[in-house]
Amino acid sequence: MAGPHPDAFPLTRHSVVGALGATDVVARAAAFDVLARSYWRPVYAYIRLRWRREPEDARDLTQEFFTRALEKGYFDRYDASRARFRTFLRTCLDAFVANAAQHAGRLKRGGGLLERVDFGDVEAALPAALRSEQPDPEECFRREWIRGLLTEAIATLRDRCEAHDRALAFALFSRYDIEGPDAAARQTYTSLATELGTTAIDVTNQLAWARREFRAVVLEQLRALSGSDEEFQAEARALLGISPP
Repeated sequence: MAGPHPDAFPLTRHSVVGALGATDVVARAAAFDVLARSYWRPVYAYIRLRWRREPEDARDLTQEFFTRALEKGYFDRYDASRARFRTFLRTCLDAFVANAAQHAGRLKRGGGLLERVDFGDVEAALPAALRSEQPDPEECFRREWIRGLLTEAIATLRDRCEAHDRALAFALFSRYDIEGPDAAARQTYTSLATELGTTAIDVTNQLAWARREFRAVVLEQLRALSGSDEEFQAEARALLGISPP
C-alpha cells in the first residue's frame, strides 16, 4: 500500500463502498486500496483486543482479511439500509478471524495491500486497553477508524498545500490545530508573523484557509467511505458537529 498522496481518495464523487463490487477491475482495485488505507488501523486494533491475537499474528490477519475481501467479494452483499458500513465490515472481520482460527496453516504472510504500513503506530496506543479485564473492542475500532481518517486527511492537506504553494498555511495548521492549543511552543499570531516575515493578517488568513481545506478533505473522505447519504450525514455530525449539504 502506497503512502497518502494528492489522489488518495479518487472516488470522492462516488462512494468507495459502492465501487467495491464494481465490474471494472481498475475501479474495484482503487476502491479496495482506499478501504485498506482507511480501515487497517481499526481492523488491527480490533483483532488484538477482541480476538487477543499476538502482534505478528494480528498483522498477518489484517493483511489477509483485506486480500480475501477483495478476492472473495466479502462486501458485495452489503446493504446500506441495514447497517453502517463499518459495522458490516466488523461482522465480516469476526467471521474471517473465526474461520482463520480453524485453518491457521493457510494464513499468508505479509505483502499485498498493506506492504508498507506501520503497525507499530497502532500497537503503541493499545497497552492500556490490552491490560483491561473488560476492553471495549468496538470503541477501540471506532477510535482507530477516526484516527486513521484524520491522519489521511492531514497528509492530503499537506500535499494540497505543497501543490498550491501554501507551505505557510500547513505550518500554521500544524502548529495550532495538530499540536493543539496547549502546545508548549504555541505563539501569538503577531510573534509568528514576525518570525516568518509576514503579517498577522496573513497568518490569520492562511490558517483560516487551511482549516477550511481540512474540513473539506475530511468531508470528502467521509462521503467516499459511507454506504449512504444518511450514513454520511450521521458521520459528519458525529465527527465535525455539522450537517453538510
